[in-house]
Amino acid sequence: MPITKENQAKLNLLTAGEVAETLKMNPQVVVRKLNAGEIEGYKLGKEWRVSEEQLLAYLHRHSNKNRQKDEKEKVVGNFIQDGRLKEIPATRSKRLVILKHLVGMLDSQKVYTEKEINEFLSTFHEDVCTLRREMIGTKLMVRSAGKYKRTTWK
Repeated sequence: MPITKENQAKLNLLTAGEVAETLKMNPQVVVRKLNAGEIEGYKLGKEWRVSEEQLLAYLHRHSNKNRQKDEKEKVVGNFIQDGRLKEIPATRSKRLVILKHLVGMLDSQKVYTEKEINEFLSTFHEDVCTLRREMIGTKLMVRSAGKYKRTTWK
């Protein structure tokens, strides 16, 4: 890449020590991560240099938000295959991920009858009563006079 004024601004390189200071990490840990390729950088002689872009990419890959998203996708992938729920997870945290995934497919503005909810849930698992009860118990849905509505949750 030719060194233009535009590229020069993008090429603000940080030393391993500056990266360590920025990340509030021990410099030796940063060097180990650079050597392992966990943090991308350029080795110039014996010294490492990291662009701001590479540092931001590392932060993005290791943010808690992305990690939580990856864990949720993993749970869904483990329990739902070919559009069906293999089993209702026994672990409460995994069960909540699956329930949120299923409820997330419902229209948040629509009021459903019990029959509609049962038909929807039966496409995923035969134990619709347990799924429906769990959705109410975890407050992902509310029930009143045989009508079901999705709640707002994060």
